[in-house]
Amino acid sequence: MAQISPEELQKLYWNRFRERQLGRRRVWEILAGQFFQRWVDPGATVLDLGAGYGEFLQNIRAGRKLAVDANRHAAEFWGKGIEALHFDVTSSWPVPGDSVDCVFTSNFFEHLPDKNALELCVEQIFAALKPGGVLIAMGPNIRKTGGTYWDFFDHFIALTERSLCELLLLQGFTITFCRAGFLFYTMSRANPTLLETVYPMLLRIYLRSPILWSVFGKQFLVVGSKPLLTKAKVTRREAASSVAS
Repeated sequence: MAQISPEELQKLYWNRFRERQLGRRRVWEILAGQFFQRWVDPGATVLDLGAGYGEFLQNIRAGRKLAVDANRHAAEFWGKGIEALHFDVTSSWPVPGDSVDCVFTSNFFEHLPDKNALELCVEQIFAALKPGGVLIAMGPNIRKTGGTYWDFFDHFIALTERSLCELLLLQGFTITFCRAGFLFYTMSRANPTLLETVYPMLLRIYLRSPILWSVFGKQFLVVGSKPLLTKAKVTRREAASSVAS
């Protein structure tokens, strides 16, 4: 099974983002406050899966904030009010069932070693969510990025919004929002000064102009909700048919 050790993960992320931390925080302040907050009640329990340096949780309003990341070094940047969790996301989670209002994950699923691991992870997400809870998932869309998807050494699973929707439907989710293109591909190669100054200004305009997403967006955004009433999981054929339609 292909995998990256926590030590290698720490080095990879530090090399990619150490010069861009301030710019990333400013970008996520806008993303969380002006866009993603619509799915998060200020009193909700939110779990950030693959929290990285914690920019989402630092900028979202929530009653309780849980952060999961294999890179233990990242927790040093999270600050007060964020509970650190480190566990194998493909095994039984140390999180009570039906206890989380929102699971957020950005650029995480593609780092899992294979699709079996992804399926196991999504099963645990579904179990942790309260009935009516939501999964917000963002990640690079292989259909939009093409070969540049593989420019990162720790990318293992190629996904599109359709393949992810199929999996969520299989696990019992209802799809409530789905866009093939949402954000640009990566901040890891942006000019640090521009990321701090110009990007936040342009992002505010961009988020108010969905017509631009299909042109410039390289990452999908999918939101799935856990039904209030438990229902039987759909078959793979039913999931594919639902996405295609």
